Amino acid sequence: MKKVMASSLVVLLLILCSGSQVRSDASDHRYKAGDPVPLYANKVGPFHNPSETYRYFDLPFCSPGHVTEKKEALGEVLNGDRLVSAPYKLDFLSDKDSELVCRKKLTKEEVAQFRKAVSKDYYFQMYYDDLPIWGFIGKVDKEGKADPSEYKYFLYKHIHFDILYNKDRVIEINVRTDPNALVDLTEDKEVDVEFFYTVKWKETTTAFEKRMEKYSSSSSLPHHLEIHWFSIINSCVTVLLLTGFLATILMRVLKNDFVKYAHDEEAADDQEETGWKYIHGDVFRYPKHKSLFAAALGSGTQLFTLTVFIFILALVGVFYPYNRGALFTALVVVYALTSGIAGYTATSFYCQLEGTNWVRNMLLTGCLFCGPLFLTFCFLNTVAIAYSATAALPFGTIVVIVLIWTLVTSPLLVLGGIAGKNSKSEFQAPCRTTKYPREIPPLPWYRGALPQMAMAGFLPFSAIYIELYYIFASVWGHRIYTIYSILFIVFIILLIVTAFITVALTYFQLAAEDHEWWWRSFLCGGSTGLFIYGYCLYYYYARSDMSGFMQTSFFFGYMACICYGFFLMLGTVGFRASLLFVRHIYRSIKCE
Repeated sequence: MKKVMASSLVVLLLILCSGSQVRSDASDHRYKAGDPVPLYANKVGPFHNPSETYRYFDLPFCSPGHVTEKKEALGEVLNGDRLVSAPYKLDFLSDKDSELVCRKKLTKEEVAQFRKAVSKDYYFQMYYDDLPIWGFIGKVDKEGKADPSEYKYFLYKHIHFDILYNKDRVIEINVRTDPNALVDLTEDKEVDVEFFYTVKWKETTTAFEKRMEKYSSSSSLPHHLEIHWFSIINSCVTVLLLTGFLATILMRVLKNDFVKYAHDEEAADDQEETGWKYIHGDVFRYPKHKSLFAAALGSGTQLFTLTVFIFILALVGVFYPYNRGALFTALVVVYALTSGIAGYTATSFYCQLEGTNWVRNMLLTGCLFCGPLFLTFCFLNTVAIAYSATAALPFGTIVVIVLIWTLVTSPLLVLGGIAGKNSKSEFQAPCRTTKYPREIPPLPWYRGALPQMAMAGFLPFSAIYIELYYIFASVWGHRIYTIYSILFIVFIILLIVTAFITVALTYFQLAAEDHEWWWRSFLCGGSTGLFIYGYCLYYYYARSDMSGFMQTSFFFGYMACICYGFFLMLGTVGFRASLLFVRHIYRSIKCE
C-alpha cells in the first residue's frame, strides 16, 4: 500500500513538473512579422473584490464577429478564468495608430451598466501570448465635488498597447488608457461611442526566460525582503528563546521529578505519590469519542502531507507567476492522492485504541474535512451563480471533481483503511491502565480548556503574523507571492513552536494530576487556526476594501475551511509531540 501511494505521488510530481514545462514551452512562441499573436480577454470586476469577477463581455464592449472560448484546465476554471477572443488584433511587429475597433450606440441601460462598473473601480484582465495585462475601464471625477451626486463618470474609449520584443519573441506588454479620450456616462441617455486602440512595438534586450520576473519583482524589492527577513529573524529568536526556556525548565523539573520518584521507590512503599507519577494508571486511558479523535488525526495527517507536497512543488518552481491554475490543480490532485494516508492513519490508530467499528471510522475520516468544505462550496457556488460571476463552476467542472472524488479519493481512502486495519499494530503504553479512572482534582480557571487553547495558539500565531499579511494580500488581493523559501521557513517555525508549547502545557496538565490530555493536546495544538480566523476579521475590516455580500461570503466561507484545515493539521502535530513526550517521561520511571 505504501509503495503504491509513494509511486503515485512521484508520478504526480512528474506530471505537475512536466505540465509546468509544457505551459512554459507553450508560451515560447516564435513569430514572424505580421503573424497573429493570441490575445484573450479574461474577466472584469471590482478592483477591491478579487472573488467577484465577471466575463469580459458581460459589459457591452465591442465584440468580435465570432467569440471563441479558449479551452482551460481544471485549475484555471477553479481560479475563475474564462478566456475568450478579444476584439483587438495585435499582430507581431505591426504598429497601429488609432485603429477603430467598432462604433456603438450605447442604450440607456448600457450607459447605466458601464456607470455602475466605473463607480466600483472595475478593471479588465487579458492575456497576450500568456502574459497578463490589466487596465481600468473608466474613472470617476470627484475633484472639487463634495456631494457624490455631483460626481462625473467617464469611460475610456482609447487603449494603448506598448509591446516589447526580442528578435522573434514577445517579452513584455503594457496597457494604458488615453486620459483625453473619454465618454461621459453621468446621465442616463443614449451615447454614440467610437472605440480605438493603438499598438507600438519596441525592441528590448531582455531575455525570453526573464520575461516573468517583472511580475514577481514587487515581492522581491529590498524593502519587502527586509520585512520578510525581519519576520524570519523575529520568529527564529522567538523559537530559540521558547525552546531554550522549555528545555531548561522541563529538563530541570523532570530531573528533580525523576530523582524524587526514585527516592520515593527506595523509601516506604505506602508513601503517597503526587504529581504526574500519581496518575500513571490513567494517563494512557483511551480518550472519549475515540472514533472522532482517530478521524481528526487521520485528516490532520493528510493535510500535513498535502502541505509538504505543495511546498515541494513550489520550491522546485511549478508555481511561477501566472502559471494559471497550477496551484488549484495541485491542491485537488494531491488531496485526492493522499486520501489513502488519512484512511491508513485513522483506521490504524482507531484499531490501536481497541475500536471495533472501523468502517464507520473510515467514513467519518472521509467526511471530516470534505463534508464542511463541500457544504461551504455548495452555498458559495449558489451565491456565485446568483451573481452570474465567473467564480461559479460550470457543470462539467463539478462532474470532473465528483469523478476524481469517486474514482480516486474514495478508493484510496478505503485501501488505506483496509491497510490500517490489517497493520495489527498495538498501542505502545509504558504503564498499565487501571480499571477505574481516578477523579481529577478541582483546578483553577486558567487550567481549563479555553484558557489553555488561548495560551497555546497565541505564540505560534505571533511567529507567523507578519507573513500572514503578505499571504492574504496575495490570495485576496492583486499582489504576487513568490518567496516560497521564506514561507517554508515560517512553516517549519510554526510546527516547532506548536509542538513545544503543546508539550509544555501537557506537562503542566499532568503535573496538576489531570490525566485527560489527549483531546486537550489536540485542541491546544490546533488553536492557532482560531487565531488565524480572528486575523481574517481584522484583515477584512481594517486592511482591505472588500465589500458586498458575495465577496464577504467568499472570504469568510473559504477562510473558515482553510482555518479548519490548519486546526486539524496543527492539532495533529500538537498531539503527536505530546504523545512522544508522555511516552518518554513514563518510560523513565518505575510504575507499579
